[in-house]
Amino acid sequence: MRTWRRLVDLVGAHGRAALVSVHAVKGSAPRETDARMVVRPDGGFFGTIGGGQLEMKMLALAREMLDEGRGPARIVDQALGPDLGQCCGGRVKILIETFDRRDLRDLEALAGAEAEGGLFTAECRFDESGRVRREVSSSVGDDAWTQWREVHGEVRRPILLFGAGHVGRALVLALAPLPFAVRWLDPREDAFPAHVPAHATPVLLKDVDAEIAAAPPDALVLIMTHDHPLDMAIAAAALKRGFPYVGLIGSATKRARFEKRFRELGLTEERIRSLVCPIGVPGIEGKEPAVIAASVAAQLLQTREKTVLPAAAETPPTLRGSPTVIPGPRSGARNP
Repeated sequence: MRTWRRLVDLVGAHGRAALVSVHAVKGSAPRETDARMVVRPDGGFFGTIGGGQLEMKMLALAREMLDEGRGPARIVDQALGPDLGQCCGGRVKILIETFDRRDLRDLEALAGAEAEGGLFTAECRFDESGRVRREVSSSVGDDAWTQWREVHGEVRRPILLFGAGHVGRALVLALAPLPFAVRWLDPREDAFPAHVPAHATPVLLKDVDAEIAAAPPDALVLIMTHDHPLDMAIAAAALKRGFPYVGLIGSATKRARFEKRFRELGLTEERIRSLVCPIGVPGIEGKEPAVIAASVAAQLLQTREKTVLPAAAETPPTLRGSPTVIPGPRSGARNP
């Protein structure tokens, strides 16, 4: 979720909005530090800090703060087990902030840093009124100014998806809410739908070798075009390049035929074995496009977890000069 862009839009449309952030975690908790949720004045929200009683309580508090008007931030120190009856057993500090149109300039600056892509670190402090002030770290970097650091933005793993047929379209939709950026390629000018999700960029395929050469080394490659010779050419080029994942739609018979041709082209046995074909999580046998897409999306997430991505900056939750910490609300409810 693009947190700051969402806040800019909500403040512009509704006049105010709240940001609920997991500021610090000790022990087991539903979400990690820097998980966030943006809240509208009517209680609608985007994102999650983990659901359950914790999220419900923080949503209610955020709405109360919005009703009171723009004011100081609050830190809620919440034990999950005894206070809320959640089984996680850890402890979290939740930071809740409110914004209105007076904050738009600051919000837009952070949205601009977010729009550049990737992760960035913000240096943070409480000002004399108890509101949070943030600066992108490269412009501050002063420990005397900084009380804590936050990581913002998102890392989307690049995917080259060759083919805009039924399965290709279903896969683009399945990947829409997931942390991937899809370069969607097909040589047919009329192959793409009229509306494409924001995470996917449709591209008319003209030169396979050029696309493979230009792709980032950590890209994941999926091949499902309408033409088997084209599939062959793409797969051979991708395997030769050595991407972490090269997936080809098709059966074991198709794989065997392709392997024979790969050997004729001089590909090593190690590269040939790395080809994923059939694609998808083993044990899911359905052949409907949506079923295949769900299975492949799960496999791509597995691959993403196994390979190294840019490391997030550390976010030590030191709170020199912070406002009074509010104990978390207690509840008699008990979850199983």
